[in-house]
Amino acid sequence: MKISKLDLEPAAIDFLTSEGFEKLYEPQAYSVDAGILDGTSVLVSAPTASGKTLIAMLGMLSHLPKHKSKIVYLSPLRALAAEKFTEFKKLEKINLGRKIKVGISTGDFDSVEDKLENSDILVLTNEKMDALMRFGQSWISEIGLVIVDEIHLIGDEGRGPTLEMVLTRLKSGLIGKIPQIIALSATITNSDELAEWLNCEHVESTWRPVPLSEAVYDDFSVTNQDRETYDVSFDYVGSSTIGLGVDSVKNGGQGLLFANTRTSAAKLAVDSGPPIEKTLSKDELNELLKISKKILANNEHTQLVKKLAFVVKQGVAFHHAGLNQKCREIIETEFRSGKIKLLSATPTLAAGVNLPARRVVISSVLRYNSQYGGNVPISVLEYKQLCGRAGRPQYDDEGESIIIGKNNQELLLERYIDGEPEPIESKIITPRSLRIHLLSLIVTSPSITEDKINEFFSETLGGTQTEDDIIELHLENAKTFLLDEEFISEKDGGFLATRFGQKVSRLYIDPMTARDFRNAIEYDIVKGGEHTFGFLHLVTTCDEFYPTFDLRQKDLEKASIVIENNRQTLIRIIEEEDCSRSLLALDLWTNEGTEVNLSEELGIESGDMHRMAETAEWLVYSLRELSREFRREDLVKELDILRKRIVYGIKHELIDLVRIRNVGRVRARILYKNGYKNRTALKKAPLEKLAEIDKIGMTIAKSIKSQVEKVR
Repeated sequence: MKISKLDLEPAAIDFLTSEGFEKLYEPQAYSVDAGILDGTSVLVSAPTASGKTLIAMLGMLSHLPKHKSKIVYLSPLRALAAEKFTEFKKLEKINLGRKIKVGISTGDFDSVEDKLENSDILVLTNEKMDALMRFGQSWISEIGLVIVDEIHLIGDEGRGPTLEMVLTRLKSGLIGKIPQIIALSATITNSDELAEWLNCEHVESTWRPVPLSEAVYDDFSVTNQDRETYDVSFDYVGSSTIGLGVDSVKNGGQGLLFANTRTSAAKLAVDSGPPIEKTLSKDELNELLKISKKILANNEHTQLVKKLAFVVKQGVAFHHAGLNQKCREIIETEFRSGKIKLLSATPTLAAGVNLPARRVVISSVLRYNSQYGGNVPISVLEYKQLCGRAGRPQYDDEGESIIIGKNNQELLLERYIDGEPEPIESKIITPRSLRIHLLSLIVTSPSITEDKINEFFSETLGGTQTEDDIIELHLENAKTFLLDEEFISEKDGGFLATRFGQKVSRLYIDPMTARDFRNAIEYDIVKGGEHTFGFLHLVTTCDEFYPTFDLRQKDLEKASIVIENNRQTLIRIIEEEDCSRSLLALDLWTNEGTEVNLSEELGIESGDMHRMAETAEWLVYSLRELSREFRREDLVKELDILRKRIVYGIKHELIDLVRIRNVGRVRARILYKNGYKNRTALKKAPLEKLAEIDKIGMTIAKSIKSQVEKVR
């Protein structure tokens, strides 16, 4: 099916052809046949890289000229949302009879930006959409098209229930007119069940733009899905994972090596460096040297960063959550550009970023599972996500995915290569999920009756997969908790959220966490004094806090010292075993510990520290808002100060200085040491003298002066 023959506006056709689209792929053509251009809701189940983004765009280009209503694109991750926003921003260039505005919001869940109301296309994370629904934004009833990316993640224990609630509200008409839904899914066994649940046409395709060979390696032989076996040999002596990766690069491709731990991913990169370096030209090595220097110039020189910069010079890199966003973005960009030839990564890469390679090598199908206290085999669905990264459209004639076996070739072939991905199962019928989402339903549907509550949850995916009496039992338990703890009240046969319940729902925290915060505010936190370490301990023990690192044996003495140093700021007495490394890291960070300190002393890398600081700031903000709710104004200022210390990684005395643009924790401390302890002092400083200070210079000095001139 040709793009030029589609029932779209001429301007839309011209835009698509200018972007290089001439003919629809099979899943795209099937979607058009199913009616996406006519307003029909569809669920598309197709492999990775089969063109699902264009399906979304076709739906948008058909919808925009015909309707004044808004389009929402839902993404499970911020990184993916940002990627899609960049793509959809191009639509603003098209003349469809009106000016198109594309907006994005992925951040604070308790805030509502005015700009969203003025956007025609909104790119949101699932959590942001849920939060906006809780705030009851009037424009939500104007949504005419919802595109749901990666809908198979509805089965994810952490994020799945939120997406499920959003979709149930939309498809049931609870927020207004029922919109057209375009759901995009990886290949899953029960995609037809999801389609039926969403009242969508089911579009299924196994087509890929680059054919995929799935195989298992064992003892220098590779057997693929057709049971064709061939011998392989490679120059590299040692890890077969590396040997297969190097072999792919030597044959003009790129390699993606999946490891089950961060340490393994980094080791694969280090060991791959020398053989890859030998395959590169002088010009290629010079380009890599520039990338390496860029990594060092933009980051503190932790051992992890230095290791990454070193292997990049050899054409190799590693990618995992310990790296900060700056490092990850550089690696992703340069792997896409082809300058980095071999990338080793943990499996989170497969779900979060689109980085295809000619050959994917899966070094192990085992993953550590804390619930079982050991390694367990990954699911078939996760395997399919990993191998789906094999094959670069426009570059490769075939993608190749190879599992490394250990005398278990036939078993791996049967389980993973021949296996069907597990069906998606709802995770909404759990105590924590029901506490959170029952409260949000009552907040947004005042005076809702028990029958209506049961009816709503019966319309969730979990409701279609679970017996009614089981759902009602779990709902009764959640409702009893919310009533007992005064999040909701019962009146005239219906349920209303209390002021406390409304506040908690909009803060986006678990009612169980809110109860603990309230109890601490009312009974544990005494008036007067400081409570800094006590606040940090309180938020790091919440279920929402992430990531959590347990103490190692060698951390016990450090924990004891930190507790003793902060004893006067405790809310309640704690012992070493009540600490976590995350708590120690936040204490070190807010006392201006460097990323090098965090890495060397606690084994906490900058990527982890960033996520901990982000989560802790949100929880401290929630604690602040509840302190106001319970008239503990004495705590508000202290919590405001702590929030800034967490965001910037600073001691109390630098708070005034970091308010200045381009003055972060490092420059603020340098200015303080030079006698400029606040903005008033900087206002009086001579420009030339300011410019002479290390890491300031004339450009920054002028910026500082222009800002502090406004200080009274």
